[in-house]
Amino acid sequence: MSAEETVNTDDSIRREYPERPISSVAACVFKGNNILVIKRAQPPSQGLWSVPGGMVELGETIQETAKREIYEECGIEIDVGEVFHVANLIVPDEKGLVRFHYVITYILADYVSGIARPSSDASDIQWVTYEQLNNLDMSPVVRENMVKAFQVKCFPD
Repeated sequence: MSAEETVNTDDSIRREYPERPISSVAACVFKGNNILVIKRAQPPSQGLWSVPGGMVELGETIQETAKREIYEECGIEIDVGEVFHVANLIVPDEKGLVRFHYVITYILADYVSGIARPSSDASDIQWVTYEQLNNLDMSPVVRENMVKAFQVKCFPD
């Protein structure tokens, strides 16, 4: 069998009830002292505020994933910075089966150009300050990592 015959070009990774954890990237994009947040339009975390990002594709680095996902989700170009945290998102269903399992690499990034706008993965998008984070409905893990991003980027020791 040739390499061309073994390449799978469809999105064959099952996000819901996956066979294994899914590697993903969450980009904490800064424009000055504001961070980009999106309201999730799809599960998991549908309806909650989060940072944009998504699944790492085969052969793609986490930096490439961050650039691609931010452009696809938000329509902006970014410069990718350092990884500052890795977290797990494991969501069981009512029977205790793993419905979602993501290993999320949080990465810092800076806004370069474009007008931020929501795509199909986001129902809303905003640039917010550190103080505004408390007014947003988001998961504790996302909030904790956004606070860490602000500490590293805007309030270094």
